[in-house]
Amino acid sequence: MELKNLGKVTEYSFEYQPDFLEPIPNKNSNKNYFVKLNCEEFTCVCPVTHQPDFATIKIRYIPDQFLIESKSLKLYLTSYRNTGIFHEEVVNRIADDLIKILNPRYLEVEGDFSVRGGIAILPFVNFGRGEFEQFAKTRLAKHDLE
Repeated sequence: MELKNLGKVTEYSFEYQPDFLEPIPNKNSNKNYFVKLNCEEFTCVCPVTHQPDFATIKIRYIPDQFLIESKSLKLYLTSYRNTGIFHEEVVNRIADDLIKILNPRYLEVEGDFSVRGGIAILPFVNFGRGEFEQFAKTRLAKHDLE
């Protein structure tokens, strides 16, 4: 499997680029385990005011046949830098893009956006398939009751 970005000169894009995402084979697909990824330097812009928004994006998933290659994820998340998008849409779009490319058993994306205008927005979305469908429903219902 040849990767487009790993080990090559990085060419950043600051407009949404889902094509940056690249899967790699999961050599442990015979078991269930969590992969947790945190991007503490996520930025996008408000689609109305064009003011910058800053967030920590937390991605957690139980892989099936594929994992996300981390440099491709970095480039993908960086591509939101000048993208005008609401916080709730960001987490849903990231989840949709990762589900499409990875087909994970379970996935969740949480955005912890910095306070702006006196309000912090913390959207959460998740997905489960097969035996993890009920887990996803329960996790969504209880995600903020930790």
